[in-house]
Amino acid sequence: MDERDERDEKEAKAAARARIEQQQTWVDLQVRQAMERGEFDDLPGAGKPLEGLGETHDPDWWVKRLVERERITVLPPALQLRKDDTELDAALDRLASEREARAFVEDFNARVIRARYTPVDGPPLITLPRDVDATLAAWHERQAAAAERRRAAQALSAAAAPRRRGVLRGWPRRRR
Repeated sequence: MDERDERDEKEAKAAARARIEQQQTWVDLQVRQAMERGEFDDLPGAGKPLEGLGETHDPDWWVKRLVERERITVLPPALQLRKDDTELDAALDRLASEREARAFVEDFNARVIRARYTPVDGPPLITLPRDVDATLAAWHERQAAAAERRRAAQALSAAAAPRRRGVLRGWPRRRR
């Protein structure tokens, strides 16, 4: 390297240093102006101690916060299947077609059978597969009962609604 290259390199480093210093003063100016405008006055947590200050560092802190925030529950397969079994009818009632309900029950049965043949630690698996046809018959009965309740509620609300002549959805008709 000759003298000229060294001088250019030193000038470039000096220029970079000057840019960084100017950037820091610009950032400080922006923060100061925001403070004067009161943009930092009502921040959440103002005046409260920082959460977790003084505790030992936990490398899995973000996973624990995610589980807490999203309410994620991780159960052993046997317990998860028991829970799914108790909630199966309610989940089926949210489905609209028999094809979806059948696929849902068959998926549940496949998970139960897979769990039976998979050795796992934890509580024993006592959940049995559901009889698809019997489950769908009960689903049909619940669907029919819900439809009847909806029809009765509509009939009741229609009977209770006042009837007015000459009024179209609350607006008077024009006279010609």
